[in-house]
Order: sequence, then C-alpha cells, then structure tokens
Amino acid sequence: MTAALPTTTNRVRSEWRVGPADSDLSATVVDVGEGVPVVFLHGLVGLNEHWEGVVDRVCNRVRCVLFELPLLQLRGDDCSIHGATRLTAQFLSEKFNEPVVIVGNSFGGHVALRIALEHPKLVRGLVLAGSSGLIEKTMVDKPQHRPSREWLSRKIGELFFDKSKMREADIDRAHAELTEPGGARAMVRLSKSAKRDHLGKRIEEIMQPTLLIWGRQDVVTPPEAGEEFHKMIHNSRIEWFDNCGHAPMMECPDLFAEALHRFALGLGRGNDDAADVPGSPNGTL
Repeated sequence: MTAALPTTTNRVRSEWRVGPADSDLSATVVDVGEGVPVVFLHGLVGLNEHWEGVVDRVCNRVRCVLFELPLLQLRGDDCSIHGATRLTAQFLSEKFNEPVVIVGNSFGGHVALRIALEHPKLVRGLVLAGSSGLIEKTMVDKPQHRPSREWLSRKIGELFFDKSKMREADIDRAHAELTEPGGARAMVRLSKSAKRDHLGKRIEEIMQPTLLIWGRQDVVTPPEAGEEFHKMIHNSRIEWFDNCGHAPMMECPDLFAEALHRFALGLGRGNDDAADVPGSPNGTL
C-alpha cells in the first residue's frame, strides 16, 4: 500500500465539473503544499491515490495538485485522448495563473505531451513516467469489451516488476467499472484513441524541460520508448529505475520523489535547462 498523504499537512479536496454546465460528472482534485505548482495525471486505470507515495515525500517542498479525471465515465467526444487533453487543459487554465510542471504516467503522460504541444504556455516542464505516445504494449493492445477479473489481474500485474505492489483493491475497482457496459466501451475507446495517436516527429517540437522516469523492466512502454523520447526531446533527461515496471511512482516512490524535487527545484530557480540539473551520472539512476 502507498502511504497516505500526511495528516499534518493542509490539503484541499474539491470537485471540478467535467463537460457542459448541466453535467453532473466531476474530476477529483487534491491540492497540498506550497511552491512550484506540480500537477499529477494518472493513467487509464489510475487514481490520485497512486501518486500518494511520491506526494507524501515532496508536498512540503512543492505544491502538489492531483487531478483525477473520471476517464471511464467520459462519453462522446470527451472519451478520447483529445477529449482528455482538452478537459485537462481547461482545468489548468482555470486553476492556475502561471505555467505548471505536469507529471504524467502512461495515458496521463500522453495527455501531458499533447498539452505541451497544443498549449505550451500552460507548461513549465514535463515529467513523463512510462508515457504512451510513441510505443506502448499490452494494456492498449486487444482491449476486452467485457474483461474478466482474471484478465484484469494479469494485465494490471504486467504494470509491475514487483507484483507485491499490485493492489487487490485496484483489480476489484477496475473489474466493477469495466463490468458496466459504458465503462467497458470507454476503456476500449480510450485505448484505441491513444494507440492511434502516435505523436511521431511532433515530439521534436516540445521545448519545455523534460524529465523522463522509466523502469528498466517496463513491458508496457518498454525502455526503447524512453530512449526514443530522450532522443527526440531536445531539453530532456532520463533517469532509469532498476527492478521497476510501468508504475515507478508506486514501485519506487523515494527515487521518484527525489528526481522530481531536483527537477522542480531547477525550474523554480528559473533554470531553463532544468533537465540538466546535476543528479546521478549521465542522467541515470
């Protein structure tokens, strides 16, 4: 289990309405800490709480805003990588009066990339952990319309090198959501949308300082994906975590928090080359 956010730290929970004014669908927002604003975006089967191990370690040094879109409840044009990008960009525009650091895992990293490309003034820097957008496997391949719990357990298990980090509660939640026809259709639609949205050479247009955090044992967005992002994003740095899969924030929260804090600190000092802030040799761990 990941650690809970510290009870001694003031945190604000709120809801942010998604879609039209008459919609009753809301994203969940947690705002904690002060300093450089850092916004966390989860993956397709992710939650705000999956970031807690990292947030617990950095919220006394940066402002952490966790943004949980109800992805499997999105419908119509909103239910796509483009819709999720539009909604997230709208939230950033309304919530902040300055550019932010966006931290995205998997599908959330893909959304972060698209925001950096389409709304560069909203983005101070990027932290991409196992981001889709170039190469992705398994969870977005052959999505099931009515997945069994066993199938979900196997697929979610593929996200982790250390299977003990996999939470039974996440499997139960995903199975309950995907048993509903609307949730299953949304999962298929979002998966196909992300798969089709190969960013290719557009990645080279990203100018914001970028920190890439990759598990060497990631089988969903394998190491060659991280290497390709590093090659294509001019101002980027990559840190490799050994014995780590597709969810480094859950498997290696200490290392993740340390790398994030170092990166955000460089940006807070107005360093446009924050991706090159000294860390471990050659940008690796």
